[in-house]
Order: sequence, then C-alpha cells, then structure tokens
Amino acid sequence: MGLGKGARGDHLMCAPATRDAVWAFDAYEAVRDRLPQARYPARPRAVDSLADLAQDFDVFLLDAFGVLNVGESPIPGAPERIAALQAAGKRVIVVSNAASYPKRVALERFGRLGFDFTADDVLSSRDVLIAALTRSPPAGRLGLIAPESHGFEEFDGLDLVFLADDPVPYAEVDGFVMMSSVPWTDRRQALLETALTRDPRPVWVGNPDLVAPRETGLTLEPGHFAHRLADATGVAPEFFGKPYGNVFDMVRTRLAAEVDPGRIVMVGDTLHTDILGGAAAGLATALVTDHGALKDLDIGAAIARSRIVPDFILPAP
Repeated sequence: MGLGKGARGDHLMCAPATRDAVWAFDAYEAVRDRLPQARYPARPRAVDSLADLAQDFDVFLLDAFGVLNVGESPIPGAPERIAALQAAGKRVIVVSNAASYPKRVALERFGRLGFDFTADDVLSSRDVLIAALTRSPPAGRLGLIAPESHGFEEFDGLDLVFLADDPVPYAEVDGFVMMSSVPWTDRRQALLETALTRDPRPVWVGNPDLVAPRETGLTLEPGHFAHRLADATGVAPEFFGKPYGNVFDMVRTRLAAEVDPGRIVMVGDTLHTDILGGAAAGLATALVTDHGALKDLDIGAAIARSRIVPDFILPAP
C-alpha cells in the first residue's frame, strides 16, 4: 500500500470517517515539528521474535497496544514470549500511552489477557502526568477529560471537575487535563477550542498517541484532539508519554540498579511514538509490524519517508 501526503489541517481537522494506517501515518508526519528529534541506525536488522534479542538486552520496554494486545485480545503467543523473557531474568516493563485507567485496572486487564505483571512492571503516560502534577500542583481547578467511571482515582490533592456538555466549567477552570478520548465528542472539542481561544490556559495531555489499534480498526486518541486544539487556538499542549523524554526519565528512576542504556530496547508498533521516542532517549529500538498501527503499510516505504529507522524489525513479539 502506498503512502499519501497531506497538510496538517487536512488530516487533523477534516479526518475521514474511517481511519486507516495511511491516514494515521500522514497525521503523524503532519505534526512532526512537535515531536522530538533523534538519531537512527543506517538500516534495521530483521529478527523473528524477541527471543532473538534476549542475549543482547537486559531490559525490555514494551508498548501495549499492537505489541501485547489489540484492543481486548492478546496477540497470539505474546503472553508466552513475555513469560519466557521474565523467566530468563530479563526486566520487562510495559511503557504505554494508555492513560484512561488507574494502575489497578490496568493490572487486572493485563491479568485477564494472560500477562503476569506487578505494579512496578507497568508504567503509563498517566503515571508520568500525575507525577508531574503532584510535584508541582497547578493553582485552581482543572477540567478533566477522562471516563467518569473511576472518579478521580490517583489524582490526589488536585481540584478537578469532569468536562462534558455544559460550557460553564470550560470557562471557569484554570487548566485542562486530557487523559482519554473515550468520553470526547466533536461538541466537547468545540467547547474546549472556544474556551481556549477566549482565554488561553495550560493543557496537559496524558496520551500523545493519535490512534490506537483495536479489533475494529484505529481509534482516535487524545493526541489527535490535542494537536487539533493547538492548530485551532495556538495553545501549545504539554505532552506526557512516548515519544517525549519525560516517560523515559521515569523508566530510569524505576530501574533498581544502573543499567547500561545499550542494554535497553524499546519495543513498539509505531515509528512516531515508540521508535522515535526510544531513539531520542538513546535506547535501541525494535518495531513490531504485524499487529499494530502500521500493519497495513509498506514498512520499508514508511521508514524511508519518515526517516525514522528502528534497530530491529520483527513481525510479532
């Protein structure tokens, strides 16, 4: 499949009803100036699975969607492959941009999918954003974009209100925290854009992803709406999670001992978040091609156009 080109406004403001891999790739390229810079190898090396990398790396940082699971289904063989790495003494840490759910819910979900992770084995962009807001609590009340099903769990000490269809809180809050696109609609996006145009305020984004792979296709994620917001209002959101360095800084603090960065590999399904982010952090990178956001693309063409080059390419974990 070929790769199309397009301007930022075309992709983020007038997205087609059905999002596919080509649309997602173009959308990431359209916001490339807002992503970190990195250095890459000259060319990737093809391997069959993560087992081929076990001798070269001590720490495996794994994206979730497209690497461990697609929606609510585990990728075939992934639980067994991860269990084998853990049994071999490798440190396995899930580094995910899934920010909708508290840690306890994420652990329950991974357990249902067949993975054996502890709280220290799972690091989400939600964790990174909440830690930043806890270290330097913003003054005033914040508007929260997230499912209401879990309340304000983990947001200790912050004054929050859920944003829905009432325009009043949009005008009254002192900042906005975007964690999920699950409750989000075009009407709510318009309310947010109007409120920020009239009164610019900080916007913190807990999931920089534009899309996520699920059983029914690619869903739009908070990063899509955040970049759309920046285009419409001129307000520059602050992003937490891949590909930005804050999540990799937290990874380093989580490792029990000093680990040679050359013995850490970031494994993901996207060039613009997992591979770019890992490379920018000075880590080796491995691209999984058969189950995630790029599975319908010509991977070689995507690498050539983006100039984001992983160290390794593998079909599945």
